[in-house]
Amino acid sequence: MCVLPQPAPFWEIRVHDPHPDKGVSGLCVGYEAGQWRCSAFADYIMEWLPEFCLNSKERDELSHESAVRNLRKAASLVYQTDKYAKRGEFGELFLHAAIRCVFDSLPAISKLYYKSSMNNTVKGFDCVHVVGPLDSLELWLGEVKFYKSLSDAIRDVIAEIDEHLDANFLRNEFILIGNKLDERDSYTAAVQRLISDRTSLDRIFERVCIPVLLTYESSTIELHTAPTEDYVREFCDEVAKYFATFCKKSENLPPLRIHLFLLPLDDKKKLVDVLHTKLKAWQAI
Repeated sequence: MCVLPQPAPFWEIRVHDPHPDKGVSGLCVGYEAGQWRCSAFADYIMEWLPEFCLNSKERDELSHESAVRNLRKAASLVYQTDKYAKRGEFGELFLHAAIRCVFDSLPAISKLYYKSSMNNTVKGFDCVHVVGPLDSLELWLGEVKFYKSLSDAIRDVIAEIDEHLDANFLRNEFILIGNKLDERDSYTAAVQRLISDRTSLDRIFERVCIPVLLTYESSTIELHTAPTEDYVREFCDEVAKYFATFCKKSENLPPLRIHLFLLPLDDKKKLVDVLHTKLKAWQAI
């Protein structure tokens, strides 16, 4: 299996508590010349597109001859429409990058690769990654809400997690995941054993984590222009406050490991517009 080299580090992980029950990471984009680094962050995220969109075989075959063609294909798989304001693919890309950076995961499947039509959204979990050595491999099934409001994001993601933990939904999702695994990947046999219909869901849950990434427009981001000591303290306090809210709101979910990534934004619409412009440029190379 080919895992592409990670882009050079960009965001600061200012909060990180990988608790075995509910953990949290606070991701900070930072500032430049007094402005939140919107365009630079969009550039960084776009560098993850080939790994996020291409399947294992295509990543294996990347070379200087095929690079431009595959970059264009990766960008085209995200969407091809100007009605993009409420689409969630960029949030899924944020989560992909976050898990890879923070937990050194491996993408098990590329969900976008299996779209049935270009502008369809892909149902089910927003990402499927694996973490850890083969003999104790964990399956990470992600959920994302790329929102302006954190309260709305928490409400909607908890409802979605609850829906996706239904036994029938999980069994069907595991069938779909199993069908999309590449036999050449080193972890495929381990994942297939883990999600087999002969394995109790109770045992599967012991090795499943739900990574959740939520964005929101942050008052802390808005009030500052540089990563000063005051900013860092307020950022960490904000993440701790919202993590406590998430934990309280999710108390009634089935017992399962969850890791929450919080990504505070300055202006979501501006970020989406910048990402869209860069995506269109990649589609035209």
